[in-house]
Amino acid sequence: MTSTRNIYLKTVPPEEAVIRAKSRLDREGLLSTETVPTHEGAGRVTAGPIYARYSSPTFHAAAMDGVAVRAESTFAAREDAPVALAHGEGFLFVNTGNPLPEGMNAVVMIENVVQKDEVTVLVDAPAFPWQHVRRIGEDIVATELLIPQNRELTPSDIGALLSAGIYEVEVREKVRTIFLPTGDEVLNFLDKPAPRAGQVIESNSQVFKAYADSWGIDASWSEPVPDNEDALRAAVIKGLESGCHMVVVGAGSSAGSKDYSKKVFSSIGEVLVHGISVMPGKPTLLAVTDERSGFPGRLLVGAPGYPVSAIVCHEKILAPVVHWLMGKSAPERPEADIVLARKTPSRPGMREALRLAAGRIGGRVVAAPLARGAGMITTMTKAQAVAYIPEDVEGVEQGETLRAELLVPKGDLDRVLVHVGSHDNTLDLLANELMGLSEPLRLVSSHAGSMGGLTALKAGSALFAGAHLFDPETGDFNFPFIDRYLAGLPVTVVNLAIRHQGLIVAKGNPLGIEGVADLTRDDVVFINRQRGAGTRILLDHHLKSASINPREVAGYENEEFTHMAVAVNVLTGAASCGLGIFAASKALDLDFVPLAHERYDLVIPDAHMDDERIRTLIEVIGKDETKTKIKAQGGYETDLTGRIMKPGMGLKG
Repeated sequence: MTSTRNIYLKTVPPEEAVIRAKSRLDREGLLSTETVPTHEGAGRVTAGPIYARYSSPTFHAAAMDGVAVRAESTFAAREDAPVALAHGEGFLFVNTGNPLPEGMNAVVMIENVVQKDEVTVLVDAPAFPWQHVRRIGEDIVATELLIPQNRELTPSDIGALLSAGIYEVEVREKVRTIFLPTGDEVLNFLDKPAPRAGQVIESNSQVFKAYADSWGIDASWSEPVPDNEDALRAAVIKGLESGCHMVVVGAGSSAGSKDYSKKVFSSIGEVLVHGISVMPGKPTLLAVTDERSGFPGRLLVGAPGYPVSAIVCHEKILAPVVHWLMGKSAPERPEADIVLARKTPSRPGMREALRLAAGRIGGRVVAAPLARGAGMITTMTKAQAVAYIPEDVEGVEQGETLRAELLVPKGDLDRVLVHVGSHDNTLDLLANELMGLSEPLRLVSSHAGSMGGLTALKAGSALFAGAHLFDPETGDFNFPFIDRYLAGLPVTVVNLAIRHQGLIVAKGNPLGIEGVADLTRDDVVFINRQRGAGTRILLDHHLKSASINPREVAGYENEEFTHMAVAVNVLTGAASCGLGIFAASKALDLDFVPLAHERYDLVIPDAHMDDERIRTLIEVIGKDETKTKIKAQGGYETDLTGRIMKPGMGLKG
């Protein structure tokens, strides 16, 4: 009886193969979540947003070795007239990290202290309040978003989570898979065999296992399965029964008479791809199980038997699919332009992987092609780079420049949104929403204030900036400042929200603070935002309108960089009040004295408006679901959210 050979109906590019697999897999239904101890969470992907339970530090701490003092007691100190302080009531010795003693509010470095006798020290320069002190919440503020959903946890993340009192984390389940090597001629490497003619030592399972370990998935393998359709089907079903989300069959996916993978896959599922248009790697097979398997919705993979072909399958097909399943970014390699040292022909209509021995000669990277056989795995161990000859050419000439992948890992930087500008809690909300997309984007933000954001745009160091700069002369927001500081740089201004600014005060407002006039009271200590922050500009406007000199405001020179940091100063009693947004007050259950409504806009250079990341950001902002979540934070109005603003619109739109 003769066996029927398989026929490649139509090869597809590897990118298309990945899309087909993603479109037929229910990621959320396939993988559940689990809770793991935080200290074991590195490399796992968060299942939801994680908020800080505690602030860090949880106490005011000395930031230097020295003496803790009351700053006020040193104000008269001069180099020629030092102030003498007595141990106990006047000063106490502290080391870096020690809690700040009760009644003390500053630290003088030990090298700036002269010990007069056993109980007296001399200080020859005044200390300012909170000098060399790490205040409560300086690093982490309780209740703030610490880690968004779909974030792969790093070692630093583990430290941050534990510092914030998070001892367990809910993460995505790991992908579980099994590799089934096949072939009568294949010998189990565990037996340490000495192969005879026609026999090969099985190694592909361990190449796959190494890839799987680097991807962070749980992978096992079986002993070689004989060339028998029923035996292979039984092995695949057994793998599914064991709980595997993916079963990979090594070899058997080509067009030979003993290649049974396609038949087996077709009997228990739907074949999505049989053959990719890359050499080596062509005999790649993808399928999804159906009800006949008893475990529908699982991924079946036929990996080529030749080792280099199998590696192309793993890197170009399985890596992006597996990482997408786990909510991780697929690994990328850094790239470089290489100059080919030798003419190399290729087959039209088929993309060809070219392994290269590469090195730098002068100012160029020169590369020589290695042997091209699909079974020559040593070419991968010798190569420093891999280039792909396109399908539409018949080869590359000597001296031609190719873009090559260096065989060194590289982070995924193409899906990062870089924001510099004013802080707002809605940025955290957006960060979480963007990470919840089927193809996540990561938003990273530097809180440099509204003016700092405009400066970053001018330097080309940010994709967009958040700003809420009010111009009293025109009654408009942002545009007068854009005209002044970004002249010649075309920008588009998109509203994120109208937000409520006011004085954040202690619960119950025990000091009865009602407005900026109260900031001059002797019993009120203010906490300010940094220079260049729109909130500080707003404060200065209101002080000027009330004919108040900033010098009359105790604490005016004490600065923080976020609304949440201002709020935590009030929560801990380090300040009586501070100007900030209602959402920050609400988050820490503080009270709020309304002062003004303002327009918080995103300023985006026109050159970035066609960037996919910016388009996605604007799309997310415009969703009704996003607007609902913005309003739920408290102190926000979304009447203008997502709209492109023009000069003169003010708050009316």
